[in-house]
Amino acid sequence: MSLRILITNDDGVDAPGIAIMADIARTLSDDVWIVAPDGNQSGAGHRLSFGHELTIDRRDARTFAVVGGSPADCVVAGMTHLLGDRPADVVLSGVNAGQNLGDIVNCSGTAAGAREGAMQGAIGIAMSQGVDYEISREVDWSNARTHGLAAARAVIAAARGREHYYNINFPFCDPAATKGIAVVPLQRFSQSPFRYYPSDNAGKFFVAIPETPLPLDRGADFESLRRDGYVTVTPLMLQQTDMDLATRLNGTLTL
Repeated sequence: MSLRILITNDDGVDAPGIAIMADIARTLSDDVWIVAPDGNQSGAGHRLSFGHELTIDRRDARTFAVVGGSPADCVVAGMTHLLGDRPADVVLSGVNAGQNLGDIVNCSGTAAGAREGAMQGAIGIAMSQGVDYEISREVDWSNARTHGLAAARAVIAAARGREHYYNINFPFCDPAATKGIAVVPLQRFSQSPFRYYPSDNAGKFFVAIPETPLPLDRGADFESLRRDGYVTVTPLMLQQTDMDLATRLNGTLTL
């Protein structure tokens, strides 16, 4: 039986990256579904639209847009309703326009799509195409196009159980210069990279990342991607409890 694959993203159902992901998925399977937000949901994290009615816009037989929905909403709609009584085996989220690295993964709608997929029982994989913002804000998709299929195949083959999801980033170097896959941890920053930015409009402001906090760990995802030219793969756990700390604290906290 062919893999059943569900695709979502946080850039919207009409974004160029989701078309690249569809090409990857359709090489892996002939049973591919797309359920994605109708517009941009970048930075939505794992928001679920509790208490708000949502509308599903059917684009074709296996493509749906959730109006105002987050990536997590889309995966829930796909896995528990639109795909009927056979949920997807694999949830692919992306390909995102821009890297999702380090602590930024905590707010990433792309990562949340893969995380919700894993929570629903699928292999959850997020994919993002890196951008060198010091040179241009334009996205060169060639690395994701060239290496996306091999990276997806490798992770699907290696996945065991459903207690993890996977965050993949493609470097912004020429595809021929890509060194391979590096399985690396997330970069932990000493403090959040997000900052308040005033707007030119009175009383308004932005939340943005002005620059990457330093120093960076050469063994973590930021440097492996941007300095070393690897496709980075980071396995992430659904169980967020620090079990060692929980054991150590058990019986020591009192009222």
